[in-house]
Amino acid sequence: MTVRSKLRAVTAAIGLATVALVVLQAASATPFSEGPLVQVTGASPIPAACIGDTNAPSTSVNNYGTEVEPFVVVDPSNPNVIIGATQQDRWNDGGSRGITTARSTSGGASWTVNANTKSSVCTGGTAANGGDYERASDPWVAISPNGTAYLMTLSVDTNPGGFETYPSAMLVMRSTNGGASWGNPTTLIRDDSPNVLNDKNSMTADPNNSNFVYAVWDRLASPTSGTPTPDAFENSRDFSGDVYFSRTTNGGVSWEPARKIYKAGQIAQTIGNLIVVEPTTGGFNGELVDVFTQIRFRKNSGDTRGAFISAIRSTDHGASWTQKEVTISDFQRGIVRDPDDSAAHRTGDINAEAAVDRNTGAIYVIWQDSRFGTRSSIALSRSTDGGLTWSTPIKVNATPTNIPLGNQQAFTPMVSVRSDSTVAVSYYDFRNNTADGGATTPTDAFIVHCHAATEDCTSAASWDEEIRTTDTSFDSRQAPVARGFFLGDYEGLGTDGTSFFPFFAISSAADKASIFTRKVG
Repeated sequence: MTVRSKLRAVTAAIGLATVALVVLQAASATPFSEGPLVQVTGASPIPAACIGDTNAPSTSVNNYGTEVEPFVVVDPSNPNVIIGATQQDRWNDGGSRGITTARSTSGGASWTVNANTKSSVCTGGTAANGGDYERASDPWVAISPNGTAYLMTLSVDTNPGGFETYPSAMLVMRSTNGGASWGNPTTLIRDDSPNVLNDKNSMTADPNNSNFVYAVWDRLASPTSGTPTPDAFENSRDFSGDVYFSRTTNGGVSWEPARKIYKAGQIAQTIGNLIVVEPTTGGFNGELVDVFTQIRFRKNSGDTRGAFISAIRSTDHGASWTQKEVTISDFQRGIVRDPDDSAAHRTGDINAEAAVDRNTGAIYVIWQDSRFGTRSSIALSRSTDGGLTWSTPIKVNATPTNIPLGNQQAFTPMVSVRSDSTVAVSYYDFRNNTADGGATTPTDAFIVHCHAATEDCTSAASWDEEIRTTDTSFDSRQAPVARGFFLGDYEGLGTDGTSFFPFFAISSAADKASIFTRKVG
């Protein structure tokens, strides 16, 4: 695999000094290299006889043997240990038969899959241990500085009426042996109402203090009138969704009761909440910043309506939060359609992702956006003052622009920052698609990066080095269908400080979806 490096076109209006600076920056940057593509998952570790969901509607289809929506993190206490999590055996109408984890003790060279996460009845959950749910979704992992690992899941049953997925619960499992085994679930919240859904969770281990771990999600509630729609399992634009939060202050021994930390408003919601933590140097003091998608369906007191990427802050480890959000950007959502026949591809178009530079405290937020002349590109904004102000969004994906517009769509981005302040953004795109009427959709995965120590990462010209992380194109139309061809609302991108580890789903006719990774750095 070779690095594709290029300088973007420089107009005559730019002075020679600027051109020289760009050339110097490109020359001084260390090109990326990459290791072999490694397959993490394959055959389902869950026995085929375990259906799990005895109440599944007649229209439900289980895609046995599929792994989608992975997340990954590297152990800060031992970079050879990497833990990933994924939905196992995805249902077409929401969730999976359970969440499984994968563990590497060889820096990503080899992996062991663990199905005993207790996230559902098919993964060891029982009434006695608190994990007896029919389906599980939204896997997220975090590892504290001392190596204690955490797995968070949305676990549900299916029932008729309302959201059709109730009760819904947020579970956290802890591991003190690097993900080799997981303890019994701690239930952060459980709602038995058919008109409530806890949704789109994430979890962050405080990199400054192993005692603190933060869990955040949105709690969707049906409107005061009207009928909820069955499609509201994962996200809905018709319900209120306040931000809920829980934390541990003693390294996972216990968790505080879940509580609302931000009110979305009437006929409004948040989704895709993700907490990042500032360093305790360089003028920062470990502040928390919760980044989320905010959707308002009618004007409020601030005279705003529409979709935004927003943030709230805490200066006391999450004990209290600002109640006035900071707007990062308006959200011109990038919704992906097949280049040939406009079939739906369900991607990460509802979520923003975020990462922090531990050296400088700079926060990088990325999302799918349609403002750059194609249906979906990757936008980036940066804050250097703890999330109070944000830079103008720029396009960072290096997808060629001399190909058909449909093939230029880039989607499901993730972001991570290396210890030398190199920022990486991973994504899929359709650049190698061939026009065949929708019979296939060749798809690839890429990483583009910027060296923040020597480059201005708020300038699109600095994002000019890209590497392909797939060996060959794969057909994303082979992916399981869940309101579109589905590889995940997010993927994974971890770092051990010197290298990045993209952790992503690939589909094929022989295997509808499996997880792969490779070392890039």
